[in-house]
Amino acid sequence: QVQLVESGGGLVQAGGSLRLSCAASGSISSINAMGWYRQAPGKQRELVAAISSGGATNYVDSVKGRFTISRDNAKNTVYLQMNSLKPEDTAVYDCNAVVSTAPTLDDYDFWGQGTQVTVSS
Repeated sequence: QVQLVESGGGLVQAGGSLRLSCAASGSISSINAMGWYRQAPGKQRELVAAISSGGATNYVDSVKGRFTISRDNAKNTVYLQMNSLKPEDTAVYDCNAVVSTAPTLDDYDFWGQGTQVTVSS
């Protein structure tokens, strides 16, 4: 089994910064793409940022220039550095990873438990 454990959420004032972490553990052969999603009350879940195994990144337009996704393959961890936070960034952020699991090497999507990010005005 694979588990993703998230940390780093919290309450911050507009203009502040937070760094989210998501560490994967368990029966992992390799981790392919990793990403951060978010869902605010009454809104659809959206992909905020994603990073491939090779380090290619993509961001939703609303966070470009403010958020940076990165990964540490040795730690099976993906990070989301969030700067210049805005109230509209308030949401539950959830990590997703496409994991090649051991021993079968089948690929599955795994999700973290979610971490609340609240940005006050």
